[in-house]
Amino acid sequence: MSADRSHWEELERPGPDAVNTPTGELRAGTRVRLHPRAGGDVFDIALAGQGAVVEAIEQDVEGRTTVAVVLDDDPGRDLGLARQPGHRFFFAPDEVEVVGEGPAPVTPQRILVAGVGNVFLGDDGFGVALADRLARRALPAGVEVVDYGIRGMDLAFAIMEGYDAVVLLDATPRGGAPGTLYMLEIDPDQEAEVLSPGGHGMDPVQVIGLVRSFGGTLPPMYLVGCEPGMALDPDSEDIVASLSASVHAALSEGVRLVQSLCETLTRDGADINNRR
Repeated sequence: MSADRSHWEELERPGPDAVNTPTGELRAGTRVRLHPRAGGDVFDIALAGQGAVVEAIEQDVEGRTTVAVVLDDDPGRDLGLARQPGHRFFFAPDEVEVVGEGPAPVTPQRILVAGVGNVFLGDDGFGVALADRLARRALPAGVEVVDYGIRGMDLAFAIMEGYDAVVLLDATPRGGAPGTLYMLEIDPDQEAEVLSPGGHGMDPVQVIGLVRSFGGTLPPMYLVGCEPGMALDPDSEDIVASLSASVHAALSEGVRLVQSLCETLTRDGADINNRR
């Protein structure tokens, strides 16, 4: 385990996408009926027979699989879908029954979180490092984290795959103190004023240009960036495969910032689609 990978990060590893049970396959969005085992607590008694929808499949470090559900009759079910405490309930896979009746399954928003940067140019690797941490976190259903590095063409094609929103992670020199985090909504018509090129030669401005040149449609786009603490020089022959202390220290807050943004985007999905 690397020095900056904590035990908490191990505990937050994502679970499998799906799990098979005698009554059918469970995955995010599956409608179920709850059948807690006998001898449980008061919540098990109260929730027996209730209808619910699977919010996530989670797994602990010992490999035990747990199904997180949100109740149909919970007035705060939107909070549950946004992963707020008190509105998600957890059961073993054999304590839920797959059902095909009732309200339609919840279709999560598709959110692409794209790490961008060159890991051999010091702080230019911020987006890649942040994507690595996020990939080991529990995120809302429908959120996909991918490290694109300097593969601008791959990212441009991915953006055109029908995502409801895209969140770019990148080093963003804007004149602030090293380690300063920025969360910006990108206006495609003014992106040159919002975004500053990084040192990897594949900045968001160029990616947006590629999507347009291919005739693609841009979804709502956001940038979570960090002010670098060292100069970004793509022509340098020096290799710096680590982040500066100030940028490395900003990663934990960067994780919380992206998690909060993704929760907002998945909770307000209808508003995202209306802005297209």
